[in-house]
Amino acid sequence: MPSKIAILFSVLIGVCQAAFGAGLTEMAPAAHRGQLYRVTHDGKTSYLFGTIHVGRDGVDPLDPVVTRALLDSKALVIELDIREAAPFQLALARHGRYADGDTVQNHLSPATLRLTVQALAQAGLSLQSVQQYKPWLIANLLIGAEMEVHGYQRSQAVEYALLAAAQKQDKTVRQLESADYQLSLFDTLDERQQEQYLLENLADLADGASLKKSTALIDAWSAADAPGIHAAWQSATSGDSISAGFMNRVLLGKRNPEMASNIERIMQQDQVAFVGVGLLHLVGDDGLPQLLKRRGYQVEQLY
Repeated sequence: MPSKIAILFSVLIGVCQAAFGAGLTEMAPAAHRGQLYRVTHDGKTSYLFGTIHVGRDGVDPLDPVVTRALLDSKALVIELDIREAAPFQLALARHGRYADGDTVQNHLSPATLRLTVQALAQAGLSLQSVQQYKPWLIANLLIGAEMEVHGYQRSQAVEYALLAAAQKQDKTVRQLESADYQLSLFDTLDERQQEQYLLENLADLADGASLKKSTALIDAWSAADAPGIHAAWQSATSGDSISAGFMNRVLLGKRNPEMASNIERIMQQDQVAFVGVGLLHLVGDDGLPQLLKRRGYQVEQLY
């Protein structure tokens, strides 16, 4: 079970500056992935790269421009160091599980419980195996399981490629957040919201909308398709659903300003840093590039 749970987080991150910028333009390949920005202020530089948290076997997610930017940087900064399992398990126990003696059956209506059992069975899981998990965690687990069935794996996430390159280059790795913080955000949903979040995701899984939304974002990232990326962001944040409101208000609206502040702090420590965060954090008027611009930073989109 822990290996399946790990899939979902997705949800559930200098002086040679002018010469390097020219080199990036000259060596740019025909196709890029994601989005890449250069952020500068007072002689300090950050490269801001939008990632996705899943991948496919045999697909290298880092194009030459991103590889060059990382090579030029002194430190790699990601949302969370996903190599560390212990903090994640502790956070999961604290925020994603009910106390001993309590189960999800005590917190869902009979109708929702029936739909949940059906979805779990389709994913090859039993209710008993997840009965201590809160509804939001079960929803995210089912989304991750579906992605895995269709060939997308958390173990192939862009962050793993970045971490492998950083290790090879002996770079410092910094985190913007912690596992406890990330999971605590989902735990802010009250009981009614958690059940509705589960119901919305069960409906999307049943009619294929969940897979369609996920693959649309992945395809847009794979081609650096700016209109497609924006459309995926709009799909995730628009409407009156609990899921969209939570994405817009908390997963992006709350975290983006905090991430911007952490990036500012890191830029004071490192002459050049490479920051990899989930792609949707870069989109919109309150995405990281726009937030940093409003704080007086020079922000240039390299592609």
